[in-house]
Amino acid sequence: MAGRVGLTILLLTTSDEGWPQVAMLSVGEVLAVDDRRLRLALWVGSGSTANLSRGRRATVMLVVGAETYYLRVRTRRLADLALSRGPRACFEAEVEDVLVDVVAYATVTTGIGFRLNQPEEVLPAWEETVAALAVVTT
Repeated sequence: MAGRVGLTILLLTTSDEGWPQVAMLSVGEVLAVDDRRLRLALWVGSGSTANLSRGRRATVMLVVGAETYYLRVRTRRLADLALSRGPRACFEAEVEDVLVDVVAYATVTTGIGFRLNQPEEVLPAWEETVAALAVVTT
């Protein structure tokens, strides 16, 4: 997991007023279960949690290499995760379709990235979260 620190995954949902809302997720909050399903661990009281609980549709966006991926997903809320740093809302996202955005006239050189200020504190929490996502029963 330490080798993927900095990869940012965008989660786009729609508020109850119809406005787009963007959440930035880390590799410590997303697990690819297989090639058609993701699991997400979100803050229980977040706008994204409320939006997904109500609307169930979202777009997941990430940049890998020179390619930008947009995954349209339908979600369902599972039981919350009981983690040492507080509960997380758990969602399973079924991928409906994928758009790979590549154009001949330009090359994506970077997506949104970040650096952890205290990796020794954050990485164990991420590992706990991803391990909990892996054993969720549906």
